[in-house]
Amino acid sequence: MDKVSQYERVFNRFDENGDGKISPAELRQCVEAIGDEKLSAEDVEAAVAVLDSDGDGLLGFDDFVKFVEGAKEEEKVNDLKEAFKLYEMDGSGCITPRSLKRMLSRLGDSRSIDECQLMISKFDLDGDGKISFDEFKVMML
Repeated sequence: MDKVSQYERVFNRFDENGDGKISPAELRQCVEAIGDEKLSAEDVEAAVAVLDSDGDGLLGFDDFVKFVEGAKEEEKVNDLKEAFKLYEMDGSGCITPRSLKRMLSRLGDSRSIDECQLMISKFDLDGDGKISFDEFKVMML
């Protein structure tokens, strides 16, 4: 089953009245059924207001897909932040040649500082000799 078909199944499951739209109440039930997260009525209304492309106060299928895809993107960014923290280590907010060398050593891949500088230079977009989180995202995606 492809991704669109899966989204259609979920959308139809939560479109309780079958009108082809998901109301804020239906969205709230959807989010609570999928995860442990409890959303307030205000949070759901705000999400619908942001995602509602035709201004009717309801989510059509395309709006629903944006909602699901946005959640997946947020999850990816959170995962990248956790990975970045492993390499960053020294609290500078950047991956330095020294912190990269340390992490690679922990992973069993011993490299010299010069080798680490060369590795960093390939993704160092601003030329400061370090990898920022934004540069790390580009590298990982």
